Amino acid sequence: MIPPVTPPAPATAAPGTGAFAPVPGTAPLPRMIRAQALLETRMLLRNGEQLLLTVVIPALLLVLFSAVDIVDTGAGKSVDFLTPGILALAVLSTAFTGQAIATGFERRYGVLKRLGASPLPRWALMTAKTCSVLVTEALQVLLLVAIAFALGWSPHGNPLSVLLLLLLGTAAFSGLGLLMAGTLKAEATLAAANLVFLLLLVAGGVIVPMDKFSSGVQAVLKLLPISALSDGLRDVLQHGAGVPWGDLGILAVWAVVGLAAAARFFRWE
Repeated sequence: MIPPVTPPAPATAAPGTGAFAPVPGTAPLPRMIRAQALLETRMLLRNGEQLLLTVVIPALLLVLFSAVDIVDTGAGKSVDFLTPGILALAVLSTAFTGQAIATGFERRYGVLKRLGASPLPRWALMTAKTCSVLVTEALQVLLLVAIAFALGWSPHGNPLSVLLLLLLGTAAFSGLGLLMAGTLKAEATLAAANLVFLLLLVAGGVIVPMDKFSSGVQAVLKLLPISALSDGLRDVLQHGAGVPWGDLGILAVWAVVGLAAAARFFRWE
């Protein structure tokens, strides 16, 4: 004889609420942004090529050019001239080059398209990427500052001015990196981002002093965001200057133009 089938027990509601537990639905927006930012940071730190670009190259350049008299940096210790420029290079490598390449390939492989269809809004995804960039830059700055102090660096100036320069520089390079990643093919983004990185490394006042160029060339190069960032950091950290309003103004213009253009022309597919 076949025993009777016992029907499953009805779902019970949470006491006093009248709703099923756990309650279905999306997580709070701040929690989603935080989780996505942590994921983006872990992915970046696990990528060997990204680590080479964002951590190894700036650190090696700082040690090499501080220890060996390759470029005439003028009076004073080489490390005092080089450290602000290398800090600017770290921002460039993370906020522009690394972010452009990673986002470009995420767009190519359909990752952005799928994330854009998730409960996480697209603006929140960009916010999470920006938070990941800021966390990575903070780690870069700590490492480079520790190396610079070990090499005999003697910084001056107001730390708040340095922080403002780094934040505006991050905004400017992030906008330009997202603009490139959202408009070009992934392979073109890879080539263009690395080419821009090399050109700005040489012509942006990072390692080679700006006075090595002719006056006409200097007038053009000083309008670049990397030049404004490296010069501003150098004025504060090496010369103890106040707030470098001119360099901050150049960075602010690049930030507004880059972010606005990225928001207007970025393609998710």
